[in-house]
Amino acid sequence: MDTSESTNSSTEPEPATTGPTAPSARRGWRRWAMDTRPLRHPAYRRLWSSTIVTSVGSQFTAVAVPKQIYDITHSSAWVGYASFAGLVPMVVFALWGGAVADSVDRRKLLLVTNTGIAVTSLLFWAQAATGLDSVAVLMILLAAQQAFFGLNAPARSASIARLVPAAELPAAGALGATVMQTGLVVGPLLAGALIPVIGLPELYLVDSVALCVAVWAVVRLPALPPLDGAAARRAGWREVAAGFRYMALHKVLLLSFLADIVAMVFGMPRALFPQLAAETYAPYGEGLALGVLFAGIPVGAVIGGLFSGTFSRARRHGWMVIGSVVAWGVAVVGFGLSPNLWVALAFLAAAGVADMVSMVFRQAILLSAATDEMRGRMQGVFTVVVAGGPRVADVLHGTAGSAFGPRAAVAGGGLLVVAVMLALAAAIPALRRYRI
Repeated sequence: MDTSESTNSSTEPEPATTGPTAPSARRGWRRWAMDTRPLRHPAYRRLWSSTIVTSVGSQFTAVAVPKQIYDITHSSAWVGYASFAGLVPMVVFALWGGAVADSVDRRKLLLVTNTGIAVTSLLFWAQAATGLDSVAVLMILLAAQQAFFGLNAPARSASIARLVPAAELPAAGALGATVMQTGLVVGPLLAGALIPVIGLPELYLVDSVALCVAVWAVVRLPALPPLDGAAARRAGWREVAAGFRYMALHKVLLLSFLADIVAMVFGMPRALFPQLAAETYAPYGEGLALGVLFAGIPVGAVIGGLFSGTFSRARRHGWMVIGSVVAWGVAVVGFGLSPNLWVALAFLAAAGVADMVSMVFRQAILLSAATDEMRGRMQGVFTVVVAGGPRVADVLHGTAGSAFGPRAAVAGGGLLVVAVMLALAAAIPALRRYRI
């Protein structure tokens, strides 16, 4: 590890384990399959198991809210306004929540925020069951739920480094990301199938039950107080600013964020999917083409997760991030140049695999290169970057697609990803040198 750019606190207690923490030899197909070593640690296993249910359930609400708003208003503009209403509190509370996570027992914070998310989901059910049909109430509930999520996400991610050994952080990241990506594929499909059968109120109720599973899992976690006695420290915006200063001084952390921003802002082409489905891939059927395009990247990410044993033991985390972001850019270029829908799907799936690899090692770098007293704030920034990057990309790609055509905009964005990532890697060696 490049100790000039990162530190790994030697005062942290080793997580409970039921087996050796060193990588074990695996033979045959097991060398390629998902690395499940982190599941040997009971606390991490409980936390991960809860996400299996909640990752699908959360997508029920993600589908139900815009569906209900559209049914009330018959306006896509209001659906967009609601999305913005959820984004702003999520960004604000994720940044502040990172500072909170660094100053309190993270288990207690997770318990409070998971309970808050579950209660807001129950209120979604109540307003739908009573036929309130108020867009204002829906937007307030969405803002509240996203605020709780913003507080929850940094503490949840930062806790993982206390539950598994450093060598298993990439494997833990792959396990968690695979479940979440599977939820992105399966959840909307199930929601679409269930709405005509059980209705919107019951869809909200199913999510509420799933969230109760998450609360139960958090109750059974061990205490996760600050290691440096920071419980008396304030968690205000001065501490948030200190997190940004810390990130600026540790180039490997800064570059891990820049790598994701480069990949998402220049290379996430989802805003152009409707136009591509209507024009380039119209002969395949516009509806089919649109569904295939939106499913391509998540499906590739799930495949990457299922075969994460091929990369999760890599020690050169920096090079894995650089290589995966460049691979993402190349795949996006291939997608932009593909006139055939199924070839385009193959490139999107390849981009999804690359995104999974990038996500796993960026998360591992954030958890291993930052000290425990800063992990919450780093995860808060990570949450904002992951949520905000694709939305900025929607604006840039939509504008470029209108000016130059969708395929040129996509291919050009992919080329920019490759060029900028290679330039950053060449100019600043911290990321290239980083390893554990």
